Amino acid sequence: MPIHASVLDLIADTPIVKAQRLDAGVCELYFKLESQNPGGSIKDRIGLSMIEAAERRGDIRPGDTLVEGTAGNTGIGLALVAQQKGYRLILVVPDKMSREKIFNLKAMGAEVVLTRSDVAKGHPEYYQDLAARIAAETPGAYFINQFGNPDNPAAHEHGTGPEILRQMAEVGGLDAIVFGCGSSGTMTGLSRHFAAHAPGVEMILADPVGSILAEYINQGTLSEKSGSWMVEGIGEDFLPSISDFSRVRKAYAISDKESFLAARELLSAEGILGGSSTGTLLAAALKYCREQTVPKKVLVFVCDTGNKYLSKMYNDYWLLDNGFVEREQHGDLRDLILRPYSRRDTVVVAPGDLLMTAYQRMKLYDVSQLPVMDGETLVGIVDESDVLLHVYGDEARFRDPVSTAMVSKLDRLDVNSPIEALLPVFDRGQVAIVVDGERFLGLITRIDLLNYLRRRVQ
Repeated sequence: MPIHASVLDLIADTPIVKAQRLDAGVCELYFKLESQNPGGSIKDRIGLSMIEAAERRGDIRPGDTLVEGTAGNTGIGLALVAQQKGYRLILVVPDKMSREKIFNLKAMGAEVVLTRSDVAKGHPEYYQDLAARIAAETPGAYFINQFGNPDNPAAHEHGTGPEILRQMAEVGGLDAIVFGCGSSGTMTGLSRHFAAHAPGVEMILADPVGSILAEYINQGTLSEKSGSWMVEGIGEDFLPSISDFSRVRKAYAISDKESFLAARELLSAEGILGGSSTGTLLAAALKYCREQTVPKKVLVFVCDTGNKYLSKMYNDYWLLDNGFVEREQHGDLRDLILRPYSRRDTVVVAPGDLLMTAYQRMKLYDVSQLPVMDGETLVGIVDESDVLLHVYGDEARFRDPVSTAMVSKLDRLDVNSPIEALLPVFDRGQVAIVVDGERFLGLITRIDLLNYLRRRVQ
C-alpha cells in the first residue's frame, strides 16, 4: 500500500463486504463500509468536497472561520478537513447527539454549540437556523450550509457513485441501493450518477419514524408536522433545497427500536460495528430483500462506525432505560431496578476495599452510590458525599477502608412495597434499597423511577 501525505488522502475508496449470515431472502446483500473513512463516516466525503470547492472559488482561505449546523458526522468530517487545512470551525449540534461525537469534535479543535433537538426548522434554536445566525453575526465567517450546498451532492455524483458501480461490477452489477436522507446529498448525488450510468438501479429510502420523507415518497404528501426520533443523522422535517427525490420509488419507515436492534444484529451476525442510522438502513434493506421474488444484488451503506454510540445503542442499560429491550415483569419494585444484584449487574464494594476503589468505581460506572456487600450480605452503602466528607482535609484517607465511611444504618424497602413508598426515601435524599426478606435485590434511584414512569407512557 502507498504511503500517504495526509489523512485526507484516506477519504473514499471504502471496501464492500458481502453479508454471510443475515437472512436476505433470495437477495445478495452487500455493505459499503463508509465507517472506514478516517473520520468514521460517509460525511468525510462531503466535508472534503465542500471545503475544497470553496477554496477553489476563493471563498475561503486558511485561517478563516467556518460555521455549520450538523447532527454530528458532517461536523466530524468538516473538523477533520478544517484541522488539516488550518480553519477555525464552529459547529451547532442538537442535544440528542451522542457524547462520543461531541468529545470527538472538541478533541479535534472544533467549537461546539449545543442547541435543542425538540424544535423544528424556523425556530431560532433549530440547529440549522442557529448556525446561519452565528455565521451572519461572526465577521468574515463562511456558512457551509450542507443542506443547500451543491458541493455536497457533487461529492457523491462524481465520487461515491462511480466508485460503487466500479466495485459492484466485480460481482455482476447492482440492482438496488438502500440509503438514508439527512442533508440529501448522498441520495441526490447517487441519483444523478445512476440516472446517467445505471438507470436500472432501484433507489430505496430508509427513514426514521417521525420523519416526513417516507410519507412523501410513498404517498406523495408532504406533512407539515414531524415527530421526533433518536436515530442520529438521517430523517428530516423539511425537504432540503439540494434534494432530488425523483428516482426514489420506495421508502420504509423504521422505528428507533428496529434501528437499534438491527445495528446490534449486524455486529453479532456479521462483525460490522455500525451506527444508529446504519441500523435504520439495514432494517429497511432486509425488509426490501425479503419482499423480493427474484434474486437481486442489494447494497446498503454502513454510514458510520458504532464506536460513536457505545454509550447509547450498544449500552444494554441505555436500551433498558429507554424501553427498547423487553424486560421481565414481576409486578413489584423489581420492575424499577435497572441493575439487579442477582445478575451481578449492581456495582458494589466490600467493607475492606479502599475508599479509592469505591471512588474509582463510581467514576467508571457513572454512579453516585455503591452498596457495600460482605459476601452476599448487605452491610452498608457508601455514596459520593460519604467519601467527600471522610477525605476532605486529609486526602491520605482515600486509603482508608470503605467501612470507615459507609452508612451502616439502612432503611430497606420490601420488594412488595407500593411505588409511592419510594417518594419519602427520595425526599430524604436517599436511594431506595430493595430487599426480599434478608436478600438484597438492588437499588432504585430517582432517575430509575422517572424512566419507569416514562416507559408506562410509551
